[in-house]
Amino acid sequence: MTASAPGADRVPIGVLVCDDQGVIRAGYATIFAAQPDMTVVGEAGDGRTAVDLARRLRPDVVVMDVRMPGLDGIAATRLLAGPDVADPVKVLVVTTFNLDEYVYEALRAGASGFLLKDSSPADLVAGVRTVAAGEALLAPSVTRRLIGRFGSRVRPDPDPDGPLAALTGREREVLKLIAAGLSNAEIAATLVISRETVKTYVSHILTKLGLRDRVQAVVFAHRIGLVTAEA
Repeated sequence: MTASAPGADRVPIGVLVCDDQGVIRAGYATIFAAQPDMTVVGEAGDGRTAVDLARRLRPDVVVMDVRMPGLDGIAATRLLAGPDVADPVKVLVVTTFNLDEYVYEALRAGASGFLLKDSSPADLVAGVRTVAAGEALLAPSVTRRLIGRFGSRVRPDPDPDGPLAALTGREREVLKLIAAGLSNAEIAATLVISRETVKTYVSHILTKLGLRDRVQAVVFAHRIGLVTAEA
């Protein structure tokens, strides 16, 4: 399946909804099914079922709860999007304020994004579109708590001068905007450049810093003090 912008003439974004609470699954499914560019391809109430369905259905985005029976959301995410997975699936983890360490572990497991369970329907829909488009997503409040408590673990004993020295001035500027949570389109508008140019900068930044994705770029930027999270 191919991610797309809203529009009935496009192939819809296939979403797999995974949560152990039926009411929440139903709510998410209703929200996504109401979007002209989305379709719900399946639902799962536990991690093992989530993995099995994701492997069989190949959704564009798996919306994954963390606490689920049997196989939890973190373990399921690792099986679907971990560093050893040849053809990873994009996973959007939905978490709560009191699960900071789970957020960190999900980041390591390969999640493409994080949202809080109290996010608005509009934010949830936007999050799925963002992840489907290949961009990482971190809710600002999640970012602050993640960096504050666990950022030091993401890149042990970093040498910030070395990696940053490899970046051009514009690349550093783009990295700051990534860390601030801006999408490629927003970065392009801010710097008055094309989206394709932004994509090129992002690719160069990840390669030069040895980072896997934008999520790690956000954590790295906060970790070395390039930007700071609000208290």
